[in-house]
Amino acid sequence: QVQLVESGGGLAQAGGSLRLSCTASGMIFSISAMGWYRQIPGKQRELVALKSSGGTTNYAEFVKGRFTISRDNPKNTVYLQMTGLKPDDTAVYYCSASVRRWSIDLFQDYWGQGTQVTVSS
Repeated sequence: QVQLVESGGGLAQAGGSLRLSCTASGMIFSISAMGWYRQIPGKQRELVALKSSGGTTNYAEFVKGRFTISRDNPKNTVYLQMTGLKPDDTAVYYCSASVRRWSIDLFQDYWGQGTQVTVSS
């Protein structure tokens, strides 16, 4: 199996910064995209940022210029540096990875357990 473990959430003040980390482990042959989504209670999960193994990035409009996604491919780790935080950024942030496992010839999506980010005004 594959596990994604997130860390780095917590409480920040408006205008502050937080850095999220997520490491994938298990029977991993390769990982294509890794990224971050968030979910506010009562709303659907939404994309925050995504980064391919080749380096292509995709950001939601509401985080452009404030958040930066990066990856350490040999460590199967993705980061989300969040700056200029706003109270509207308060949500549970989920890591995702599209993983090809050993002996399985397809990519499957895996999710972390989520980490709470709370931004106070």
